[in-house]
Amino acid sequence: MTDAQIGGFLVALRMKGETIEEISAAAAVMREFAIRVHVDDPHLVDIVGTGGDGARTFNISTAASFVIAAAGGKVAKHNNRSISGISGSADVLEQAGVKLGLKPEHVADCINRIGVGYMFAPAHHPATRYAAGPRRELATRSIFNLLGPLTNPAYVKRQLIGVYQADMLDVFARVLQRLGSEHCMVTRSLDGLDEISNSAATDVVELKDGRIAKYQVTPQQFGIKPGALSDLIINSPEQSRDMMLSVLEDNPGPARDVVLLNAGAAIYVAGLTPDMEQGVELARQAIASGEALKKLQDLASLTTRLAD
Repeated sequence: MTDAQIGGFLVALRMKGETIEEISAAAAVMREFAIRVHVDDPHLVDIVGTGGDGARTFNISTAASFVIAAAGGKVAKHNNRSISGISGSADVLEQAGVKLGLKPEHVADCINRIGVGYMFAPAHHPATRYAAGPRRELATRSIFNLLGPLTNPAYVKRQLIGVYQADMLDVFARVLQRLGSEHCMVTRSLDGLDEISNSAATDVVELKDGRIAKYQVTPQQFGIKPGALSDLIINSPEQSRDMMLSVLEDNPGPARDVVLLNAGAAIYVAGLTPDMEQGVELARQAIASGEALKKLQDLASLTTRLAD
C-alpha cells in the first residue's frame, strides 16, 4: 500500500468508527508479531493513555510509573513519541536522560532491577513503520492510538488505560475482556483527559476477574483539592520533564495531585492494595520518601550502561 492509501484507510476507519471486533482482531495480530519482553510477575502493570485528547498536559502516566515502581510495583510501559500532542512518553524520557530502544532482554532487566522499563513501540512492532509517515502527516488520532495500549509487548494483564472520548470506555473494557486481561481500569475525565483528573470527576469502567463495573471518581474522595487543568499544560518536552521532576521531588500542587491519583489507581490495579484509596496513600509515601525520584535516576543510569 502507498502512504496515501494507508492514510485514506486510517481516516475512513476513524470516520466509520472502529468496532470492538476490529480493534480486538487488530490487537491480537499485533501482539502475535510483537518482539516480546519476558517478565515473570503476575502483578506486572502498564499505565498508558491513548493520546489524542488535545489537552497538552505534561506526561502524567510517565511520572506515575516511577511512583508505582517506588511503591513496590513492576511497570512495563509501552511508549512512543507524540503524534498529535506536544510531548509523548518517549520524548520526555529522553529529556530526562533515559535511553530508549533497548533490546528486549535489557528492558526486562530494567523492570526486574529498577521496577520500571520502557518498551519503545517502533522497536517492538517493526511492521508499524509503514504507517509512521502517514500518521505523522495526518497528525490526528487513528486506530493506532487505540492499539498502542492494547499491544504491550510484555503481555501485561493489568492496566490503567486512559481514552480520548467517553464512548471508548466500554469499548476498551470489552476488548480487554476478549484479550484475557485480569484487572484493568479504563478512564476518561469529564474535562476531557485520557487520565484520572484532579480538576473534574472521572468516568471509570473497571474490568476485574471477567466482570465489568462502571462508576465515577473525584479528587475529593482521596483528600485532594480540585485544581485547574491549566496548571498541567506544557509547550515542550523540556517543560514536561521539568514538571515531572518537580512532582518526583515532592513539590506540592496540581501536578503532584494528578500523579498521585493515577499512580494510586495503577497501584490498586497491580494488586498492591485492596482499593484505590490505599493506592493513593502508598503513592504519596513513595514520593515523599524520595524513592520515586531515585527510580528515575537509577533507570537513566542503567539504560545508559545497557545502551553502550
